[in-house]
Amino acid sequence: MQKRRLGTSDVQFTPILMGTWQAGKSMWTGIEDEQTIKAIRAAVEAGITTIDTAEIYGEGHSEQIIAQAVSDIRDRVEYASKVFPSHFKYNLVIEACDRSLKNLNTDYLDLYQIHWPTGTFNTEIVPIEETMGALNKLKEQGKIRSIGVSNFSRAQLEEAAQYGRIDCLQPPYSLFWRHVEDDAMPYCVENNISILAYSSMAQGLLSGKFGPNHQFEEGDHRAKNKLFQGENYQRALKAVDQLRPIAESHQCSLAQLSLAWLTAQPNTHAIAGARNAEQATANAKAADVKLSEQEFQQMDAISRQVTDHLDENPVMWSFAA
Repeated sequence: MQKRRLGTSDVQFTPILMGTWQAGKSMWTGIEDEQTIKAIRAAVEAGITTIDTAEIYGEGHSEQIIAQAVSDIRDRVEYASKVFPSHFKYNLVIEACDRSLKNLNTDYLDLYQIHWPTGTFNTEIVPIEETMGALNKLKEQGKIRSIGVSNFSRAQLEEAAQYGRIDCLQPPYSLFWRHVEDDAMPYCVENNISILAYSSMAQGLLSGKFGPNHQFEEGDHRAKNKLFQGENYQRALKAVDQLRPIAESHQCSLAQLSLAWLTAQPNTHAIAGARNAEQATANAKAADVKLSEQEFQQMDAISRQVTDHLDENPVMWSFAA
């Protein structure tokens, strides 16, 4: 899998990343550590060598699972982690990074990201200048190789960029969730900032595995995802059915089709989670799917049957609104 440069940094990321929110177990159901470890290892063996995590994913558990999976081949993988809004003060950023390094059993992160804008989830508001100051210091020390932000609007991204080089933005982005295209993407393209799309398969909705009356298990955060609610959900299911013939023509899955569409967008990488080795290996094969201009136009029209009806709030979940 041909790697791509992250922003203007010296870091190279694969176009598809292994997402590990589920590895933390918190807010997910049916996740087994042993299966997750196998999934991460399988992803790397299949060519997905970039792994995205965060300190908040199971309070470090996701990072620890990654270490168990691939710390013996650290020289072959790239690590991206994130600092949570409760740790945005200068000293707390430094401490959070050190914890992540310990959890991941490494002495550097290829990318360290601000997970959410300051004040999110009722956290204390900390000036972006202070948080960026800590990140710049970590970069000087060699503990991190590049700096990114996640869930930032264009205005927030522009403000952060006043205090240091931002090499990537991590927004929710998929065929069914395209807010970033109208907000931050033009700025990212203009300033050579990579986009790491999370929830790239709309949290599984684009896999085509959900039926019209699906009920999530207790504790599964996807029950609060706006795409799984009411008319949004019914429109999404209809759109999925319309995407099936395109996937079939490429002899690929709907998930692979969705990832192929994303990684063809300007400056965009796709983060894809996996519960087991089979899913991880299948995700990697999306890199081989090449879409025609006519197919892009078809998929755009199908996608907008869902996205045109969404509100302007770029946050996917009602619990984070």
